[in-house]
Amino acid sequence: MTSGAPAAMRSHVRRATSRWQPSTHVHGTLDEARELIRAAGQVVVLTGAGISTGSGVPDYRGPMSIRATPMMYKEFLSDPLARRRYWARNYQGWARLSHAQPNEGHRALARWERQGHPGVLLGVITQNVDGLHEAAGNRQLITLHGRSSDVVCLRCGRVQPRVEMQEVMRDLNPGISLLTGVGHAELRPDADAEVEDWKDFVVPDCPHCGGLLKPDVTFFGETVPTPRVAASFAWCEGAGAMLVAGSSLTVMSGLRFVRRMAHRHASVIIINHGFTRGDNLATVRLDGDTTQLLPELVGLLR
Repeated sequence: MTSGAPAAMRSHVRRATSRWQPSTHVHGTLDEARELIRAAGQVVVLTGAGISTGSGVPDYRGPMSIRATPMMYKEFLSDPLARRRYWARNYQGWARLSHAQPNEGHRALARWERQGHPGVLLGVITQNVDGLHEAAGNRQLITLHGRSSDVVCLRCGRVQPRVEMQEVMRDLNPGISLLTGVGHAELRPDADAEVEDWKDFVVPDCPHCGGLLKPDVTFFGETVPTPRVAASFAWCEGAGAMLVAGSSLTVMSGLRFVRRMAHRHASVIIINHGFTRGDNLATVRLDGDTTQLLPELVGLLR
């Protein structure tokens, strides 16, 4: 972030990437969660970065995460050097994260959708951009923050596959080798990587109109598209329970759905390792690894 960023913006980023804290509101069991799901009839699931850490995708707020300052939307638009740095890092980070595979937590939710009992899984609302729910087989899915596999032009609005832009950047930057040993600490959830040699990196423009290209994901400080929010609220209105898996609910984009469910007196089940902002709203609050607990929960649902 540039030193001239407004104080309010810097404060927002600090809150969004605050350090991990243990939960003090753990209560209930998997059996109780199963009974709530049975009684609900229809369930909506909300997932966050914690469900993907088992696939090697890092998060901003987990117990093993490294404190990081993410790219802000206004900075991306206004600062050419910041954009160049971002794309140089994304070029290398995406090369690894594009190979991530769904873990048992993702597969459990896909299995639940296919089973359709004892309650209907209306769908999964995910805050993740990694595409792992689709890869696992979920079809009833709202990608709240977009997909890192797509790139959008901010002038003409055309969307192109991220893999095509990767090839173009490779051709424009033949002297830059892709990192082969990027570790957890250097990666960010949006495929950003910590790199040093970026000042000569060449970023391509839109091949159709010459406009500014951006990953088709919601940056910090950017508004989630209204249709996705409306569709998510519609699922919340139709569900008797919400299961939150792997989200600290730090940002309002996910917390608002939990609040809506609690306002309707619907059941809220939270599975996350560490504190969440929705802990006080949870009917059942389980602390643990979603890679382990979700398969157990879905296994009980058979």
